[in-house]
Amino acid sequence: MADLKMNISCFFFIQVLLLLLLSSFPPTNAQGLKVGFYDKTCPKAEAIVKKSVSDAMKNDPTIGAPLLRMFFHDCFVRGCDGSVLLELKNKKDEKNAPPNLSLRGFEVIDNVKAAVEKECPGVVSCSDVLALVARDAVVELDGLSWGVETGRNDGRVTNINEARSNLPSPLDNITSLITQFSSKGLDKKDLAVLSGGHTVGQGHCPLILNRLYNFTGKGDSDPDLDTEYAATLRKKCKPTDTTTALEMDPGSFKTFDESYFKLVSQRRGFFQSDAALLNNQDTKSYVLKQMNSQRSTFSKDFGVSMVKMGRIGVLTGKAGEVRKKCRMVN
Repeated sequence: MADLKMNISCFFFIQVLLLLLLSSFPPTNAQGLKVGFYDKTCPKAEAIVKKSVSDAMKNDPTIGAPLLRMFFHDCFVRGCDGSVLLELKNKKDEKNAPPNLSLRGFEVIDNVKAAVEKECPGVVSCSDVLALVARDAVVELDGLSWGVETGRNDGRVTNINEARSNLPSPLDNITSLITQFSSKGLDKKDLAVLSGGHTVGQGHCPLILNRLYNFTGKGDSDPDLDTEYAATLRKKCKPTDTTTALEMDPGSFKTFDESYFKLVSQRRGFFQSDAALLNNQDTKSYVLKQMNSQRSTFSKDFGVSMVKMGRIGVLTGKAGEVRKKCRMVN
């Protein structure tokens, strides 16, 4: 009996000791990411990334939105592992998938990575560079900052077919969008919030031609698109146009703000996927709540959803590697 009491006492002592030990470590999420992961191993990393992004956007003010988009396109395929940056000799990589052909800014990522490598060789992953660059691009576009969780490793695989099948399309309806986001652990609010990224940047005519000229195969336009806005778009996008780029948030496409939601509420969302937000009660409710700039929570919500998206399928610990150059495995 005495031995049993002794064993029970020892058990509880060990439990308390473990709790005390765990509480002495900084908080991390279940996947091993944390804000300030490089504070000791490369303390200047985030400052270097921030300056590099600032310099790049001074040189090309339009590059901010593509840099933000790149992180989204990386995370939705194989998780946030930098696979969108890899290049294969046979061109069967994610970069060459149709949804990624309009991505740009890869040279900016190369420059950021080179600057970080010069300071701390082999420490900061390309996938973390993407996450930090996305945040700093938003800040340069007058958006709010957020604490970026870091600690990801880079993947060694890139596959063109996975990009084709995993990336949401601008042509998707609300059911498809909700399903795809849910498969990545993101909810309806995340869908509405991250769609708000379309407040900056440009979209291309080929992705909206069906909305303008042949929506149901009868030479008609999308009934969910405001008629005046449709007429304006038709003047700029002719039926055979394959190259023209237009502002997705006219008049405010260089500023990260809530004006996107006002446009969507007016049936002036650029893509079908933008208009689709009005076809679900939860996403529609979010859109309508953001229309008043004094009460909008969008800028704050965006950081929260970006952190959540940044946890998709990450490689940590001994999984993956820290690439020396982002376009190739070590």
